[in-house]
Amino acid sequence: MAKKQRVVVGLSGGVDSAVSAHLLKEQGYEVIGIFMKNWEDDDNGEYCSSNIDFVDAAAVADVIGIEIEHVNFAAEYKDRVFAEFLREYQAGRTPNPDILCNAEIKFKAFLDHAMRLGAEKIATGHYARVRLNESTGKHELLKGLDPLKDQSYFLHRLNQAQLSKTLFPVGELPKTEVRRIAAEIGLPNAKKKDSTGICFIGERPFRDFLNRYIAKEPGPIKDPNGRTIGQHVGLSFYTLGQRQGLGIGGIREKGAQKGGNEHEPWFVARKDMDKNILWVVQGHDHPWLLSPSLRAEDLSWVAGEAPQLTDIAAKTRYRQADAPCTLQTDATGITLRFAEPQWAVTPGQSAVLYDGEVCLGGGVITTDAFNLP
Repeated sequence: MAKKQRVVVGLSGGVDSAVSAHLLKEQGYEVIGIFMKNWEDDDNGEYCSSNIDFVDAAAVADVIGIEIEHVNFAAEYKDRVFAEFLREYQAGRTPNPDILCNAEIKFKAFLDHAMRLGAEKIATGHYARVRLNESTGKHELLKGLDPLKDQSYFLHRLNQAQLSKTLFPVGELPKTEVRRIAAEIGLPNAKKKDSTGICFIGERPFRDFLNRYIAKEPGPIKDPNGRTIGQHVGLSFYTLGQRQGLGIGGIREKGAQKGGNEHEPWFVARKDMDKNILWVVQGHDHPWLLSPSLRAEDLSWVAGEAPQLTDIAAKTRYRQADAPCTLQTDATGITLRFAEPQWAVTPGQSAVLYDGEVCLGGGVITTDAFNLP
């Protein structure tokens, strides 16, 4: 009898990874579960207790009938992900730590650990797919079939070596089917709410968390006319397109006297780090919020090289429709020019490129087409 292929599954305590483990066992693999602890600075409170998630993951492993191991990657996470996260915020950019976590922890530290356990493959509960292109011999990263859950955006930094060792069992399924399977086999977390917070922050107030690591440097909030209409608490605590938490909602009458529309909300449009000014505008479609082009660097291509395509599509943020654009590649980065201006293009976020359902890779946005006033 042939020896079963060993697959190590990242069990997070959530329903997606739980069903992934079940499906792999049904397919005849020898399945081992690994629970990754990535944060421990204050991991005992209401916002982000991995202890609760581990109990859920262990209960899932018990129902499915697989072993589970608890592995601590907190040191790697702090060095490779959190340190970069803080550097980016201090520079006034808005990073996406989930993308870095996937590239550095879930598909590097975790993958290395799984290989030491004798695994042929690893698997996670991400909504994405991997396909071997027979004509090129390259592995392709594809969107998950459920358009509402596709997570290829967060996985775009994975390389050929990582993809060749990875399975995404729920990538072929809609979320409703994943929930149905979980209930059918009696998984204790079948109805567990999806996590939406960054793993080490959870659902806590983000500004309160960031304030523990980054000093506040208050400064003026100005409108497009250059008039000061409020005070910000520090540019690191704001992101482009932000509407809530500006502290200027109560000055509508005053804003109207200054030429603003008293009924339109304010949005963060620009951050001048040199002068410590937060620029805000009224109205979702204000010209300052619309970018016809962007620049991205720190590139990562799934195929190992830049695509030869010039007409392409891109997302400048998660849960955004693919936006048609043209791609220009040079020695240090890429320039994207969009058919329709993009809203609140944010330095630090990722521009991820697609050719239909194929995720090609992308880079970190460094600038949009704006110049400060």
